[in-house]
Amino acid sequence: MTTTSAASRQGGTVLVTGGAGFIGCAISAALVEAFDRVVVVDNLHPQIHANGQRPDELAAGAELIIGDVAQAKTWDTVLAGLTPDVVIHLAAETGTAQSLNESTRHAHVNVVGTTQMLDGLSRHGKLPRRIVLSSSRAVYGEGAWTRTDGTVLYPGQRTSATLDAQQWDFTDARPLPMKAANTFPAPVSVYGGTKLAQEHIIQAWAKSFGVETVILRLQNVYGPGQSLINPYTGIMSLFCRMAMGQKSIPLYEDGEVRRDFILIDDVASAIVAGALSPTVQDQPMDIGSGEFQTIGTAAELIAKHYQAPAPHVTGQYRQGDVRHAWADVSDAQRVLGWTPRYNLAQGIDILANWIDAQPDVQPA
Repeated sequence: MTTTSAASRQGGTVLVTGGAGFIGCAISAALVEAFDRVVVVDNLHPQIHANGQRPDELAAGAELIIGDVAQAKTWDTVLAGLTPDVVIHLAAETGTAQSLNESTRHAHVNVVGTTQMLDGLSRHGKLPRRIVLSSSRAVYGEGAWTRTDGTVLYPGQRTSATLDAQQWDFTDARPLPMKAANTFPAPVSVYGGTKLAQEHIIQAWAKSFGVETVILRLQNVYGPGQSLINPYTGIMSLFCRMAMGQKSIPLYEDGEVRRDFILIDDVASAIVAGALSPTVQDQPMDIGSGEFQTIGTAAELIAKHYQAPAPHVTGQYRQGDVRHAWADVSDAQRVLGWTPRYNLAQGIDILANWIDAQPDVQPA
């Protein structure tokens, strides 16, 4: 989805874990332009890949190796035939709510998968120049808030008791944008905990071996190519399918939950910039649209596109969800020369038009 300039061409080999997924496919064409060789490792999990086949969206010039990143034998096979200059580590289980009931699965893929990759690189003496990690805003949990007197607090995880009482926000406080340099990470989901563990593990390993790291904490990614069969890949495609069926979209809590929805095109350009940029920094960088919207606003735009009934507030909630989340993207702009291009209204039109064009999509 994103392209590179001739000046950005680096040559060499890039290895992409989880590279047949949503984000991996979106960056594949640009990587083929920038590198001599692009190798993708993916297990083609049926939750994402219903037919177990190579996705059409994966650039033709990318080599696909089917394997489990959490197995040492996968890395012995992969690294026997290549020496990566850059590794882009996308492979992960991503369901925030799902992680509460499948903690072992998330830890196995996200944590053990990362350590197996690093062990393989060490074992074969194939140290890359740079590792790019797609991390998550989930590492922040509820993030930082400020009181009316200007003091900053970290309210921590909302409890079942407060949520049952529909006490959605924290008393006498307003949320602050998430920025790695300022916001202390405090995950409130198993998924968030495993992503923070990935960051720490990769940073400790890389510093020991003199490998550069680029850690990108992604906000809510959506757009064309997103799985329409995986219930844990975000709400935007689900909302579109509901509205397509002329249903009123249900809004959890009070509909005023804030999110930073970032179109896949902008995420792809950020990750490619992370792989190609001549400058990097040790501190993680935040990747978002540069603005926040409420869940209610997103649902209203989608309902309008499909001329569906207006969304409605249900008062329900989901454990592991944070109240508000959006990013300060200034570090990525300064260090990588990257900036987001699409606002929410533009992105929803792009997503909805893509969904409408899919031959087998069914209303939710």
